[in-house]
Amino acid sequence: MARRTVSVLVAAVCLALAAPVASAGAAEPGAAGAGAAGPGVVGAGAAGAGAGGGEGQARRAALKAVTAAGAAGAIAEVRDGRGVWRAGSGVADLATGAPVRTDGRFRAGSITKVFTATTVLQLVGEGRVGLDDPIERYLPGLVPNGGGITVRQLLDHSSGLWDPTNEPGGLFPQTTDPVVIGAWLDEGGLTRAITPAQVVAASVAHAPNFPPGARFSYSNVNYALLGMIIERVTGRGYAQEITARILRPLGLGGTYFPGSATDIRGPHAHGYWTLAEGPRPEDRIDRDVTVQSVTWANSAGELISTLADLNRFEQALLGGRLLSPRLMAEMRTTIPAGGDGRVGRLDYGLGLARLQLSCGPVYGHDGGVPGFSSQLWGTADRQVALSVTSRGDQPQAVAQLAAEGGFLEQAFCGSHPGGGGARPKLG
Repeated sequence: MARRTVSVLVAAVCLALAAPVASAGAAEPGAAGAGAAGPGVVGAGAAGAGAGGGEGQARRAALKAVTAAGAAGAIAEVRDGRGVWRAGSGVADLATGAPVRTDGRFRAGSITKVFTATTVLQLVGEGRVGLDDPIERYLPGLVPNGGGITVRQLLDHSSGLWDPTNEPGGLFPQTTDPVVIGAWLDEGGLTRAITPAQVVAASVAHAPNFPPGARFSYSNVNYALLGMIIERVTGRGYAQEITARILRPLGLGGTYFPGSATDIRGPHAHGYWTLAEGPRPEDRIDRDVTVQSVTWANSAGELISTLADLNRFEQALLGGRLLSPRLMAEMRTTIPAGGDGRVGRLDYGLGLARLQLSCGPVYGHDGGVPGFSSQLWGTADRQVALSVTSRGDQPQAVAQLAAEGGFLEQAFCGSHPGGGGARPKLG
């Protein structure tokens, strides 16, 4: 069974990977490929983000490597002071062969966590939430030992709470048997509604993984609880609060919380789940899982967005428009997430991860729900968003994650001395 909404690069680190309405609007100046992109890699803003010449070609080659590894499609946007570069590779729909669109929507998965964390930190800045307050203060009686778990420990995944959305014995079948998974999909397993309360109840029915604060362990339950804290403090649903505080002020018109809706509005790529019924390529079936419920992911991974919107959000966040310098420093204070904290591994802050590339660190998050893998990373002067409709068996999934990392390395470090388009040194 594939993982649901786990940080894709965290998964990559754990695998010792070193080699988941209308369009978003008119193209911005310097952006190319803003509409349909052909089945090959296309789109290179002639005036944008150094898109011309060798750098643009290297980016396109790095993006094509993702689909060469088996992904159905991949779209990316790089935004910096020189403009906006967008490109796509592959198809949006295996059945029709329709090309990917770089303005299309996609399921952003755990990138949602950055939006949720930003909203919580805004409430901290308003004095309505305390980072080191016990969660019992906001959600009395909901979590055993809630007096020993702090808001900060939810934000940086050091609470120790068991994750029923990703761990064996939780809310989803844990099997690689294609017959069992196929039957589960046929019975509507991916479209059933699961409330945040059910996610939390399933978690607390299980013993925690470790005492609060002992170490890092990624758990969607942490962010389900943060969504509940937002609702308790503000009196409004987390989706309403994030929309009012972030989406509307930044003009992110292509981004929304689907709630109980199972479709994706407007132009979008299809997502797939590959069932391998035998060792040969012809034994594999790509099941279309575009229509699905992400109610189980809620404030941990529900968001649907676009490349342009995510990069605008990242630019605003890292540029200091959403949080004070003090709170931004808190958000960027990390703990080791890759096991031993070595240089080149992933560290995790308060909803914001730090990834060391060959030319320096980038901050952001990634995400995955069935059929969709996404990346959002940035520095003070460059933002990179990537959406992939992944498919295939486990070796292909590993190869596609490696290619995603390769694109990030190229997008941030390709023009940096010593960068050379090498794969990121994740382990």
